[in-house]
Amino acid sequence: MAQNLKTGDTVKILSGDNKGKTAKIVKMDRRAGKAMLEGIGVRERHIGKTAYNPQGGKKSIHVGIDLSNLKKEGK
Repeated sequence: MAQNLKTGDTVKILSGDNKGKTAKIVKMDRRAGKAMLEGIGVRERHIGKTAYNPQGGKKSIHVGIDLSNLKKEGK
């Protein structure tokens, strides 16, 4: 990871389904080398019934994009 990315930076996606789009970093996972972007890579998880959530249902989660596929936008 040659670039210094952090939460709040605006980045451009270099490869993948969302190639060419720009988005803001919401969260970083440095151990896995991934960034969660605002509005991109949001998936729905099905949650089973538990004592805390007797209804079950769906939950939106972010799927990280590898840092090698991102480029920091210039100022």
